[in-house]
Amino acid sequence: MASVGEPVNGPVSTPDPSPSSSPVGQVHGQALGSKFKVLPRTDQIHELQTLIRSAETSRSNFKFVADRLIRMVIEEGLNQLPYSEVEVVTPTGKPYQGLKYEKGNCGVSIVRSGEAMEKALQECCRSMRIGKILVDSEPEKNDARVVFAKLPSDIAKRKVLLLYPIMSSGNKVCQAMKVLKDHGVPESHVFLINLFCTPEAGERIVGEFPALTILTTEVHHVTPNHFGQKYFGTDQTDY
Repeated sequence: MASVGEPVNGPVSTPDPSPSSSPVGQVHGQALGSKFKVLPRTDQIHELQTLIRSAETSRSNFKFVADRLIRMVIEEGLNQLPYSEVEVVTPTGKPYQGLKYEKGNCGVSIVRSGEAMEKALQECCRSMRIGKILVDSEPEKNDARVVFAKLPSDIAKRKVLLLYPIMSSGNKVCQAMKVLKDHGVPESHVFLINLFCTPEAGERIVGEFPALTILTTEVHHVTPNHFGQKYFGTDQTDY
């Protein structure tokens, strides 16, 4: 069993690029570079993506399914953070050569839908601090502005997991990245944790922040933009 704050998961692999395995509209992430990582498309992940996209999924089931998918991508995101070798002594008195999860990391959620990912991060790393950035976006104008940012005072010295589940245009993520860089965070120290991303958003973010590592479950021309409203129950629909 993993110790507190120690993530456990396998490495990210490249999805099978064969057209026969690609659902309509799905795009593979290889063209976006080595820093853009997509979780392998397993049947389980595909089912979770399907339930999140379905209009027939009840809110309670939606939240349950979303939390499962979030946990998967969070744990893989934690695998991108640094580890160091360590020797421990087992209860039988024998030495064991293992790994130690290095400290000096934090999470930052882009309010509001990014807050849906905070619980999974804290369940994996109880002591990890989480900051927040609120960005007001106007999709019609392809513009966004930062309303406020609450970040750890020493964030410039930390590795940052930036949490945002849906990327349609990339507006909010680009603004959040500018805030982090203004606070002294090196671009290469940021790991963007995402669920659904359009090719356009991926290209924009990779183009503006080439040293940023991005981890997502799907690149598709159509994203489930109802995610935040459905997850937090603010869509005023009787589910």
